[in-house]
Amino acid sequence: MIGAVLGRLAAVAAACVGYGFWEARHFRVRRLEVPILPAGSAPLRLLHVSDIHLMSRQHYKTDFIRALAGLEPDLVVTTGDNWSDPDALAPLLAAWGRLRDVPGVFVFGSNDYERPTFRLPLQYLVRSTEGDDVGDKPMPIDELRAEYSARGWVDVNTCRTQLTVRGLTIEFRGTDDAHLGRDDYALVAGPASEGVDVSIGVTHAPYLRLLDAMTADGLDLILAGHTHGGQVCVPYYGALVTNCDLEPYRAKGLWKYRSGDKTSWLHVSAGMGSSPFATYRFACPPEVTVLTLTAMDPNGS
Repeated sequence: MIGAVLGRLAAVAAACVGYGFWEARHFRVRRLEVPILPAGSAPLRLLHVSDIHLMSRQHYKTDFIRALAGLEPDLVVTTGDNWSDPDALAPLLAAWGRLRDVPGVFVFGSNDYERPTFRLPLQYLVRSTEGDDVGDKPMPIDELRAEYSARGWVDVNTCRTQLTVRGLTIEFRGTDDAHLGRDDYALVAGPASEGVDVSIGVTHAPYLRLLDAMTADGLDLILAGHTHGGQVCVPYYGALVTNCDLEPYRAKGLWKYRSGDKTSWLHVSAGMGSSPFATYRFACPPEVTVLTLTAMDPNGS
């Protein structure tokens, strides 16, 4: 009797493991609406992509990215951890294709700077890996930066920029990766510039110090990634960890975030990938998000 029960448990465990490897290769497009545009504005589609962690051999990822052009976004924002292999640059750029001609901004994550190092799978469930990726395996980050900038995407690692899209002036401000301690929000802090219709903050890792500061400055929307949505989640419960100090229940999705008497929308992408040493996700499908920015109602909500 006990042997039969143990056998069934082993079969269930094996099925869960197999499913997790399958799930990591099956991407979704999440669609959400964010009411932050001035009254009377037409909707604007923002494609948020994060945590691709591309290896040169991962054709299933590049095929999915290539198909995203069919979503016809008005804006593209990538919040870092684009690659995990220097040889992935050419396939990554080819996959983006004509999306590189769409207005966009980008920031970097830890694996844009350093190649990932092996650690025990699921180690992040025990402790944060903050700072762990600082090492002696640098990625050619300047090549990635130059290629992303070559056709018009704007590097907002620790700077502000304004883009005019469909008649709207959108101000972006970004920080470098907080997981590596490279963030310095003071360099971009302050209220939105005059004449701006929408103000958006962009960062890789959604540490509370950044979310609080951006919200206190009155930003309309904050975009981040890094969490992988928890990566290994409990069905009907959700994420156990975020690998930063963000609460696990906010590991992915769209939230109202409050700091003092100010409120911003926060979108945390569950991301497309995972470490090349643990290409596994469970109850947390890899995804990108189309955020349709819509007009606020007359009451400002």
